[in-house]
Amino acid sequence: MKTFTKSALFLLWLIPMSFFAQSTVNGTVTDAGNGQPIPGVNIIIRGTTNGTSSDFDGNYSLGGVSNGDIIEFSYVGFIPQEITYSGNDRIDIALQEDAAELEQVVLIGYGAARKKDLTGSVSTVTAGDFNKGNIVSPENLLNGRVAGVNITAGGAPGSGAAIRIRGGGSLAASNDPLIVIDGLPVNNNVVGGSQSILSSINPNNIKSFTVLKDASAAAIYGNRASAGVIIIETIKGSKGLQVNYNFQSGIYTIPDTIDVFSANEFRDVVREQALVNNNIDPSLLGNANTDWQKEIYRNAVSTDNNVSIRGSLFDVLPVRVSLGHLDQEGLRLTSGFKRSSAALVLNPTFLNGNLKFNLNANATFEKRRFANGVEGAAIAFDPTQPVNDPTSPFGGFFEYDSINPDGSLNNILAVTNPVASLLQRNNRSEVDRYFGNFKVDYSLWFLPELTATVNIGFDEQNGDGFNELSRESSSGQLLTDGTLDGDRTEFTSYRRNTLFDSYLNYKKDIGALSLDVTGGYSYQNFRVEDFNTGELRGDSQSNQATRLFDPDLVLVAFFGRANLAINDKYLLTLSYRRDGTSRFSEENRWGNFPSAAFAWNISDEGFLANSSTLSNLKLRLGYGVTGQENIGAGQFNKLPYLARYQLGQNTSQYIFGDASITVANPSLRNEELQWEVATQYNIGLDFGLFNDRINGSLDLYRRETDDLFISGSLPDGANFGNIGQQNLGELLTEGIELNLNADIVKNGNFTWNINYNAAVIDQEVEKLVGGEDQLVGPSVGGTGGNIQLHREGFSPFSFLVFKQLYDANGAPIEGAYADLNGDNIINSEDRYIYRNRDADVTMGFQSNMTYKGFDLSFNLRASLGNYVFNNVNSGATYNAINNNGTLANIHSSVLDTNFNVFGDTFQSDIYVENASFLKMDNVTLGYTFNKFFGDTSSIRLWGGVQNVFTITEYSGLDPEIFSGVDQTLFPRARTFLMGANVKF
Repeated sequence: MKTFTKSALFLLWLIPMSFFAQSTVNGTVTDAGNGQPIPGVNIIIRGTTNGTSSDFDGNYSLGGVSNGDIIEFSYVGFIPQEITYSGNDRIDIALQEDAAELEQVVLIGYGAARKKDLTGSVSTVTAGDFNKGNIVSPENLLNGRVAGVNITAGGAPGSGAAIRIRGGGSLAASNDPLIVIDGLPVNNNVVGGSQSILSSINPNNIKSFTVLKDASAAAIYGNRASAGVIIIETIKGSKGLQVNYNFQSGIYTIPDTIDVFSANEFRDVVREQALVNNNIDPSLLGNANTDWQKEIYRNAVSTDNNVSIRGSLFDVLPVRVSLGHLDQEGLRLTSGFKRSSAALVLNPTFLNGNLKFNLNANATFEKRRFANGVEGAAIAFDPTQPVNDPTSPFGGFFEYDSINPDGSLNNILAVTNPVASLLQRNNRSEVDRYFGNFKVDYSLWFLPELTATVNIGFDEQNGDGFNELSRESSSGQLLTDGTLDGDRTEFTSYRRNTLFDSYLNYKKDIGALSLDVTGGYSYQNFRVEDFNTGELRGDSQSNQATRLFDPDLVLVAFFGRANLAINDKYLLTLSYRRDGTSRFSEENRWGNFPSAAFAWNISDEGFLANSSTLSNLKLRLGYGVTGQENIGAGQFNKLPYLARYQLGQNTSQYIFGDASITVANPSLRNEELQWEVATQYNIGLDFGLFNDRINGSLDLYRRETDDLFISGSLPDGANFGNIGQQNLGELLTEGIELNLNADIVKNGNFTWNINYNAAVIDQEVEKLVGGEDQLVGPSVGGTGGNIQLHREGFSPFSFLVFKQLYDANGAPIEGAYADLNGDNIINSEDRYIYRNRDADVTMGFQSNMTYKGFDLSFNLRASLGNYVFNNVNSGATYNAINNNGTLANIHSSVLDTNFNVFGDTFQSDIYVENASFLKMDNVTLGYTFNKFFGDTSSIRLWGGVQNVFTITEYSGLDPEIFSGVDQTLFPRARTFLMGANVKF
């Protein structure tokens, strides 16, 4: 009986235990789209801390599972799944990609965040939104796509672009944003022989741009972040095999030329003016009919080939390899650019996703042939003279110079044949660049919430080249024996940028509180070495060999950031960065850059939870301080606090007996220079309507820049110079930005998406050294005078001009200006501030439509309120026809002004023109053939036009002049394009 009782009690004890028995479940997690395994998937039993993650092959093992437990599978970019455990010992899961969630993950400084969790002003443009067309340099993918980001590209092949985020924030120092490529901050100072720090990057390798616009978003980068930050992410390896081939070819044409007199028109003008001007001689007219602008340009051709392979080596090592070659001719004769590029990306994970490696290695090889700016000569050269002259001793080109009977050069100070200037000069460079980084992320096994990251980056650029002038050129040197010789100079240039970052990140959810804390250290070193030879031909000693080798520039920083979220509704971000730079003395070396931002996801509140109209509403408030230590062009590695001496030329020597001692002259120094500091306030509103069918953001900001680097007067005897850089300026920038996205139509066959952005900006100089005006900008009128200035209370780069007077018929009176100060004398005191170069409003519009296999897209940009001083027209006077005893063409605008005397008119406000414009940058039509080689393959054929049209009142060639002074420019081509995109 006792035995039965004990057995019964034992069975009764086992019965309830069977309900609580725990098992182990195994399985594999794959991508439902391609069947490839997904490593690092979070797998957890709901309501517990019992979890694991999938290994590199997608396999997992989860113990301690009981019947009825809910197992959650989640991974960034995929729709989470929940499975109720019912005793199975194996559960395989296929996760579906969440396209909306993929778009919500945004790169920020030293990490990433969901867009929903962002508190600063951050804009992201991904590959699907990139500008299409003739994209040679990466920044052009972004042009017109982000409110408050203005990009002015050049027309020369391989040229870079001026990028301004919210107008920049400095007057004399750099206004370029900080560019970060896969975690590697690069410097905007290019190696010799290159035109752009970004031109060596293949745009086909870029996955996304993230723009950090306000200080609360950018302050984590501290140094160099006062002008904003652009983070570039390149394409990584994948699990499934993917091969892409992209081909593009284009024909470049000149859209317009400057309006000067044709040959026959010029003959009429010369003969008419000879009747009233004895200095103009009609007998100098030739018999030719030459359009010199057409002679210096050509229809150019470009081809761009790119191939990339993504996949997994041995099913364990995600890898991407890409190769590209670009061959681009320029519109200007002899100009050209070639770029060959190679990139390797490895991004494996180990230890169940806890250990991640990212290797980005890039190599680019550039070749350029530069073409001198000859537009001025092409405008002025007599159109009645021929390009070639068989009797000419200057290589068969017509020139005004001649060779005297004794063999010496008869050098006439006249315009040089612009075609000869191009063809008789060989100016080439080659630049090799190697850059990339190696990044390791490790989630500690004993504390998986803590991740340690080490990022090592490297960027090395080597440039060399030569500039050779033909021995037959009339621009060559006259040797001591009276014969003519060309010249040749050579250069080598070196830039190196090394980076070491290390930081810790801790993420933890504690009830309703989500905590994300990052802290770390950064070290970056920049080296510059340049060497220029003297002249290698001829006997001139005016150009001696020079070598530049400065101490390395070192930037060191300690940084930290904390993100706190309560119920994903109330968000707070705090960051702090302490930066040190070797550019300044020890007393001024360190800068402190804090930021704070708050955001409220209003749409998550109960009173909006069931709204069918308002799907998203977030309020953002931000404050931050950023720094600037890059003093400006030409002073990249200069350490202004150090005593420096510069050897004089051969003409600056002391003679001691038979010895010549070269003088070493002390250079200006300033031990008081310190960080330029920008404080920015931002208020933003993110919104979405109708399940985010329409979404956008509105931002208002105010930026106060103090301790501006300004070149100002120094007291006599106080330094080794009378003018030098000082921290004595203040600049105020205010603006409003709007960004809108809308899916107008979205169904199975037809989709239509549009993006519109607009920015309003106002800048005012609040303080200058001693309150003195700062004359800036290029000289005008050929006299060396500046037409722009900084003045307290006005916008930077305002125009300083005379107020033109007009007769009763509305015609301008030559040399007649308003006496604005009433002293009955017309002099420089009567010049006044009239307009400025920068736009008040900029806008961008992009449209993308698809119908079945067809796609049609176009881009528009508008700029309102920007003005340009037309320095091409300012020289249009009748007496300019006589050019040192020869005849020179002039701009046809002289028919409107009838001005005669050159030099009396170039500072008139009549030449400050409204340069507002509307441009269609690109229109592209394509058709995609799906399943061309197989189920996952496709081929897209497309054609398009770049630089389609420009609507403007500006009378010059192009209203988009970055400097605000039109001195002629390398024209932006109208390009007809065709291409193919093949995927399999």
